[in-house]
Amino acid sequence: MKNERIKSLLTHPNTLTLFRIISVPIIVVLLMMPNRFTALLAGLIFSVAAITDYFDGYLARRYGLVSNLGKVMDPVADKLLVSCTLIMLSALGWMPAWIACIIIGRELAVSGLRNIIAQNKLDVSASSLGKYKTGFQIAAIIPLLFHYPAFGFDFQAVGMFFLWGALVFTLWSGVDYFLRFRKLLRG
Repeated sequence: MKNERIKSLLTHPNTLTLFRIISVPIIVVLLMMPNRFTALLAGLIFSVAAITDYFDGYLARRYGLVSNLGKVMDPVADKLLVSCTLIMLSALGWMPAWIACIIIGRELAVSGLRNIIAQNKLDVSASSLGKYKTGFQIAAIIPLLFHYPAFGFDFQAVGMFFLWGALVFTLWSGVDYFLRFRKLLRG
């Protein structure tokens, strides 16, 4: 009975969202002391946290555990995880700061727009472009966190390749959001 309660708690969508939020300061602290080990550990924690983004939504829908807390905290957790990690990568010089500014700026602008959309009781779910954006951001951040060359593999180059893709999808999906809901912004 007790094991079942623990399992239920650990697989609850809001617990997975909370894990993403808790992982943010851990990743930040690890990157404050950059070396091969802490970068690898930060990359692994980020990877697990990014995976929970898929599973919390899946579990919430599959088992009818959708909650108002989850609807609000899930996108907040995602933005915290990505934004704080991008800021740390920029601070370390592992990626251009201007790209982090554009990505974070877009996230803030679209979050504001999504609030307006929700107030008008319209669907605020992510578009397919938004999902590609998220995929490219995660695909960029993980190798950028690993950063150090290992086994003849240049993680930095792979991360930068996906970062450029993330930048394109970030801008494209942001423009798409604002074009689709421009009538709300006028009124």
